[in-house]
Amino acid sequence: MNGLPEDSALLATLGVQLDPALLELALTHRSYAYEHGGGPTNERLEFLGDSILGQAVTVMLYREYPQLDEGDLAKRRASLVSSVALAGIARGIGLGAFVRLGRGEILTNGRDKSSILADTVEALIGAVYLDSGGDTATALVLRLIEPLLRDPGHFGVSMDPKTSLQEAAARLGSGIPVYSIAESGPDHSKVFIATVTVGVVTAVGEGTSKKHAEMAAALDAWTRLSSP
Repeated sequence: MNGLPEDSALLATLGVQLDPALLELALTHRSYAYEHGGGPTNERLEFLGDSILGQAVTVMLYREYPQLDEGDLAKRRASLVSSVALAGIARGIGLGAFVRLGRGEILTNGRDKSSILADTVEALIGAVYLDSGGDTATALVLRLIEPLLRDPGHFGVSMDPKTSLQEAAARLGSGIPVYSIAESGPDHSKVFIATVTVGVVTAVGEGTSKKHAEMAAALDAWTRLSSP
């Protein structure tokens, strides 16, 4: 597949079987489709996978955390299904190496772009749902988010990285974080790029909304400020 690693390695990591055509579609970014005759992309699968992901996480949280009220459940769900979280999951399984990208995206480090990685995770979830049904797709979601659930710090900064960054900046005397937003892509599929500067630290984040982009940038900046 365009010089990419064998798909079987990815399927083994995910712990699923998947129709080869569906897998290829789930891994096909619009930049690749554009450069190869305008074929189908993974965006419809991404739309489906987003819904499956949200439902699986919502049901899991409801069952596993009976002591939490609606507000806390909503915060935890947001932290688990965010672009920041999904991109981290994708990096953990080496997903970027398998994504079919156009030359322009490859040259601009598209294999590590949070928005592309997060969208591809959702597309894979959608593909598994179509191929094997809801139970298998839900099981995949729960396997993917398990490392986040086991991380004692995940439900801290990742739930509200902008506030966490502001608190860290105040504690270190680094000043108030300043954000700027740029966007690219067509109206129906925009990518937002946020840049945050706090003291001597500048960080960049991407997302499918301004909010998600700012959260990604804030999390990166917080990580840098908090590093020894």
